[in-house]
Amino acid sequence: MRRSQLVGLGLTVLGVAALAGCGEPEAPVTPPPEPTTPIETAAPVSATYVCDSGLTVAVAYPDPQSAQVSYKDRTYVMRLAPAASGARYVNAEVEWRTVTRDGEESATLSRLGTTDDVGVVVLERCRRPGVSALPVTPEPAVQPTQAGSIQPSAPCKGPQLKLSRVGGDAGAGNRVAILGVQNVGARPCSLTGYPSITLEDQKGAALAAVRSDRTLGSYFRQGETPGPVELAPQGQGFFDIAWTVVPDESAGQTTCPSAARVRMTAPGDTSPVTLAQAFTPCGGRVRVSPFRTVAEPEPAA
Repeated sequence: MRRSQLVGLGLTVLGVAALAGCGEPEAPVTPPPEPTTPIETAAPVSATYVCDSGLTVAVAYPDPQSAQVSYKDRTYVMRLAPAASGARYVNAEVEWRTVTRDGEESATLSRLGTTDDVGVVVLERCRRPGVSALPVTPEPAVQPTQAGSIQPSAPCKGPQLKLSRVGGDAGAGNRVAILGVQNVGARPCSLTGYPSITLEDQKGAALAAVRSDRTLGSYFRQGETPGPVELAPQGQGFFDIAWTVVPDESAGQTTCPSAARVRMTAPGDTSPVTLAQAFTPCGGRVRVSPFRTVAEPEPAA
């Protein structure tokens, strides 16, 4: 009797096990994916390039494969493309190419041709001195000025600017006028590059025979490249106009034209500011320096 009970109990256990085996198999356990860092959260790299035209190109490199090029109130989102040297980024419209030589990074912004694979029309030639190669470290959000540090601001426009003469020098037939550009508006603004200068006669007509040539540095510090100048309300930036008073006899010049005022237009703007300034530039040109933060620096040793 006991043996029969044991046999029955064993059969019952085997039946329960068999029924359990007929159920659906358990789903395999998938390990959770390893966390990844989206490209958006990576620290972007940014740089500002000063162009020969006096305008600037601001570029953000959010990751090694793309660039966001801001120029004339437009931002071009571009992808990395093959290049024989340097770095090259393109989209459907333009090409941005950078090359670093001798510690200076130069760049060109070009419009693409019909094949969309090479730039055919150069829009700007720019440079960013003092860097080694991309990627570069992000630029600080605050730029030092003579009045301290202020937040980056929008480009200055004519209605918020006032022009004045703050100094000058003369010698050996050469003359220089140091002009101040004051922000008379209520908001900060910035100047980068060169002013556009036109000389006018007493009737307000432009002196077409006198051109304006841009020079690196100022009258006292030659060779310095342009940089951003931040103007707080009532703050001032400065630039030079230099000329000669000796007629160019080799070109048949015996008398020099008389200028009555200077008309200045800030980079990227169309609203001029004028200043009464009587002088006689000879040789058919005046030399214009980029904007700077100090009125009259001492000559470099």
